[in-house]
Amino acid sequence: LGNNPKTLSPKYFYDEAGSELFAKICNLEEYYPTRTEIRILSEHSREIAEVIGAGRILIEYGAGSLDKVRILLDALSNLVAFVPIDISHSYLMAAAENLRQTYPDLTIRPVIGDFSQTFKLPELPSPDAPHIAFFPGSTIGNFDPDSAKDFLTSVAKTVGPGGGLLIGVDLQKDVSTLIGAYDDAAGITAQFNKNILMRINRELGGDFNLERFSHKITYDVDSARIEMHLKSLTTQDVNIGGETFHFAKDETIHTENCYKYTLDSFDAIAANAHFKRHGEWMDPQNLFAVLYYVCEN
Repeated sequence: LGNNPKTLSPKYFYDEAGSELFAKICNLEEYYPTRTEIRILSEHSREIAEVIGAGRILIEYGAGSLDKVRILLDALSNLVAFVPIDISHSYLMAAAENLRQTYPDLTIRPVIGDFSQTFKLPELPSPDAPHIAFFPGSTIGNFDPDSAKDFLTSVAKTVGPGGGLLIGVDLQKDVSTLIGAYDDAAGITAQFNKNILMRINRELGGDFNLERFSHKITYDVDSARIEMHLKSLTTQDVNIGGETFHFAKDETIHTENCYKYTLDSFDAIAANAHFKRHGEWMDPQNLFAVLYYVCEN
């Protein structure tokens, strides 16, 4: 918040309340990415499983509710283990326990942590089995292109040469569809955005008045990205942990970017991280893509 312009990382949306709000967003009519990706995964699960192969260790980044991975778990053959990674401790542990009820014979080893940082895989059976990263939800769009390359490079190190990456990528499309997906009529995304201020108040002793901030969405055509902001509705000071932060009227906190790609533009970023595309699946309207890459170095 001391930067100019002010920013907060979107990873801080995801405490338990934030994770629950995002689950609600995924069911909104305006929010096409979730239902479109689920449709793609469901309709092409057998083909995806054939491309991935049998006897793999599956690692899901930003696992959340673990709903989408069930489609893969039903299709993959002889899965060695499943490692879900998420920053929200209670939400992930509850989701993992729920998953164990459905797949009692599957080794499930949750990892609590920030997947954008270095982490260590837990002890697993057959650790030399090929590793496959699963990164659904177009979360890669939250990274700027350079950071996306760095993140994919870290994924490549985790899965190793010959390992795979199955990733959801939101495609470029008309601006009205994009704006609607992040500014729903029910205001759920606005609540999700403001949850980051609630966390600051609760966990850091802040005194944000949420009624003095509004949810703001813009689309940057040149960068092909949605931007999510919290706009100050008045001139005000906010105190956090003994520090004071001044806000001018209409000044914003930039909380999230969501980059949109073409297949070629995303292939270029993946190639810089030594990934080569071996499969692609899209919906009929070309709203969204599920892509499979193999690490070649």
